[in-house]
Amino acid sequence: MDYPVIESHSKIPPKFYGFHTFAEPGCPISLTGAFRDNIRRFLHECASLEDYDLAGMPIWRTFLVYESKGTVIPLYTVEEKVEDSDRPFCDYCRSVGWSHHFVSKRKYHLIIPANEEWDDPIDEGVFDLQTHLLHGLIHCNGFGHLICINGIEGGSKFICGREIMDLWDRICMTLSVRQVTVEDLSKRQKMELRLLHGVSYGHSWFGKWGYRFCHGSFGVKEHNYECAINLLSSLELDRVIQDFGCVKVSFDLQQMIQYYRNMGGNNLVTVRDLFRFMFTVKSTTPTTRYSTTVASWPERTKVTVTTHIRRCSSKFPTKLALTTSSFRKEKPTKCRKFSNVAAKMDSRWPVRRLEHVAEVIAEALKEKRAAKNIGSSGMTRQEARDAARLHIGDTGLIDHVLKAMNNVIVGDHIVSRSVNRTTKVLEYTIQDLKCDDEKLFCPSKIEKPVWTCCLGPGRSVYNDIAYLYKNVLLGYPECESVESAAQIILHSKHFVKEFPFRDDDAESLMFICILILSSVDLKADLAYEFTAMEHVDVPLYATVGDLKMAVEGAFRDTYCVLERLQVTDILELEEVEDGEVLFGVVQSGMELHVKGCGSDMESSLRYEGGIESWTVRCKCGARDDDGERMVACDICEAWQHTHCCGIGEAETVPRLFVCEACCTSLVTMHRPCGSTNDYESCEGSFVEESFA
Repeated sequence: MDYPVIESHSKIPPKFYGFHTFAEPGCPISLTGAFRDNIRRFLHECASLEDYDLAGMPIWRTFLVYESKGTVIPLYTVEEKVEDSDRPFCDYCRSVGWSHHFVSKRKYHLIIPANEEWDDPIDEGVFDLQTHLLHGLIHCNGFGHLICINGIEGGSKFICGREIMDLWDRICMTLSVRQVTVEDLSKRQKMELRLLHGVSYGHSWFGKWGYRFCHGSFGVKEHNYECAINLLSSLELDRVIQDFGCVKVSFDLQQMIQYYRNMGGNNLVTVRDLFRFMFTVKSTTPTTRYSTTVASWPERTKVTVTTHIRRCSSKFPTKLALTTSSFRKEKPTKCRKFSNVAAKMDSRWPVRRLEHVAEVIAEALKEKRAAKNIGSSGMTRQEARDAARLHIGDTGLIDHVLKAMNNVIVGDHIVSRSVNRTTKVLEYTIQDLKCDDEKLFCPSKIEKPVWTCCLGPGRSVYNDIAYLYKNVLLGYPECESVESAAQIILHSKHFVKEFPFRDDDAESLMFICILILSSVDLKADLAYEFTAMEHVDVPLYATVGDLKMAVEGAFRDTYCVLERLQVTDILELEEVEDGEVLFGVVQSGMELHVKGCGSDMESSLRYEGGIESWTVRCKCGARDDDGERMVACDICEAWQHTHCCGIGEAETVPRLFVCEACCTSLVTMHRPCGSTNDYESCEGSFVEESFA
């Protein structure tokens, strides 16, 4: 499909950059300062200002060329000034434990819209859409949030999630971003990838780019998360088979584990070994028309096993016959399993690949029949060949299989070849294999289905992984530790990446400046303890006085409450005169503690968590907002998770709510002396109006 080249809405001629090379070191520019300075230079030199705005917010656009598709991708940057914004505070900061951060003056939204919106101007509501291929938000202090990415599985027509993440990571590195968080809610076939990848690789999918545990929900701490990962990943397969011995799915599970052990050898010892090996194995049956291989989820990076794979399943024989048998000599009224036919074919391709091609063709025939809603609807040889080419690049292999596909059984279907009476053209057709059809082939060779959970072990690795995910990770029999570990991982949604401090400019000095507020400012009622810290660079031969002015300017430019900050002293340079040159006195890259006064701690734009003061005190141990749904007690006003209070996700929060502690206190106060009624055991979550 050809994608249109986007026209710029700006009067300035646009600049074009390669999608896969953009933001690599020195491409298109080298940035060595702090984020607040780098983003301005980036927009000035690498983006074009649009001739319209978004509710007063300026918009820039950078054009990225995706060479192999011959199209241009727009990367928008929207500058949101907090003082003019209707949403000055940051919900993402509050959810990851950054409520105590000072409010930054500016937010920068970096957005690649969905494919069909590339030609449309940025409109209202763009910040709330979850359909963008990329949406990242970075505060001018260098702290940011990856809000969403959508690769091929999320609606992108050709850009996979891995490519988008690579681009985002390069941009953050180039702009000297300090920390970026992401809330991992990614799924595949109803499987939570943070659990699946956590068990398989020890980290979430975003861990490939250095994202690590940041903030857990329901009181989960980092050490809880690590212990849960270690527990699940180290489950021994022999122990799993033993523990499932009395469970209904025992036989299926044992067969599946044994199947992949036969392929991977003796190296598959733990659950982690099994999942990691399965991620590298091709499926022999396509799960969808567009995907026939196990991918590195959520994008599709094809990975195949490079070592020799030994298969010993009696259901899928791979031993090649030494003698050649011509399939044309078989009577057309007889049907045989294609796996048996493939074993006798004189072929340079392994039987496994022949079976795979046959199943791809059968799947295409089924789709053609379903689309036309006609039981005998078929495909010509060229149509079948083209359909197979969507998944298989070797046309010689496809032709070799098509020659043998006549009256063969593929899965639960029969594929036949005959001349269409209307068109007089040879066509391939497919029909369901029924019990009456058993007389068409030798009964002694009928293989009983031993795999009840899916098509069969190895024929759809997607289904096999989903089966293990459901039964082992989420349905382990009578083992609270495994169940608890899985829940801990599922409650660990927030991950963060910290980018290294860069001091690679030989022409300037850069320092990490930590602000210490004066005692006058500290008299204000501070809800949090937060240490403001900024990266400040000065010329190589700047003086101490120049550094003080640069520090003052950096904090004033970044935070709303520090707009009138006055730097009074630098602790590490107290004995040095303001006129003395820094070079040779302090080393670049040092941490400097800066004293200042004049901060406006009474400002409403103080903390990213907002102006409201609340207390979180939940039985799970949570003491801060974690983004989960909460309810406040009408007596003590402490917030608690609705989940921990027994209120389901689909249930409405009651109008009146009293927490368990307050309920116990009320019952104790009103209980008659000597009463034996144990009202104290009530959960105390829901209170009727009559009681209130």
